[in-house]
Amino acid sequence: MKAHFQQFAAYNRWANARLYEAALKLDDADYRRNVGAFFGSIHGTLNHLLVADRIWLKRLTGIGDHPEKLNAIMHEERRTLALARAEEDDRIVAYVASLDGAALAASLAYANTRGGQFTQKRSDILAHLFNHQTHHRGQAHTILSILTGEEPPPLDLMGLLRGAPAPDLRALAAAMPA
Repeated sequence: MKAHFQQFAAYNRWANARLYEAALKLDDADYRRNVGAFFGSIHGTLNHLLVADRIWLKRLTGIGDHPEKLNAIMHEERRTLALARAEEDDRIVAYVASLDGAALAASLAYANTRGGQFTQKRSDILAHLFNHQTHHRGQAHTILSILTGEEPPPLDLMGLLRGAPAPDLRALAAAMPA
């Protein structure tokens, strides 16, 4: 089971880097354009993904800060958002690597953003975290299609498994104007 989640953590990092590479090429007006998606724009959607990951990792690890609102904009600037995404992806990879079978099977009690109390297996929480990422990356992928009129880079797991390259997200962010 651990290998499965390690693969998903690696996939998550890979897909995020590919998505960000395409999103960072947009001009600022398109990047922020509300196209009617749930979080409005690429900017809103990418911020939501970071917010949700930070919420779940705080529940899982007890470490980290996050806003309480799921539509919070954590970073207005694309450069800082991309750097924060790379850091969070590293954190997810490291967290999954730290787990053993007993930890994955163990239950965790937590409160959701509305104060509801829940207890679930850590493996189910991780499955949700990765599924949630895929869901909203799909929305961002659609937004890119709408804005560019072109097919964005494929984000399928098979791409990672077949060796499709992903950029270094930190290098992409560093190349952007501050």
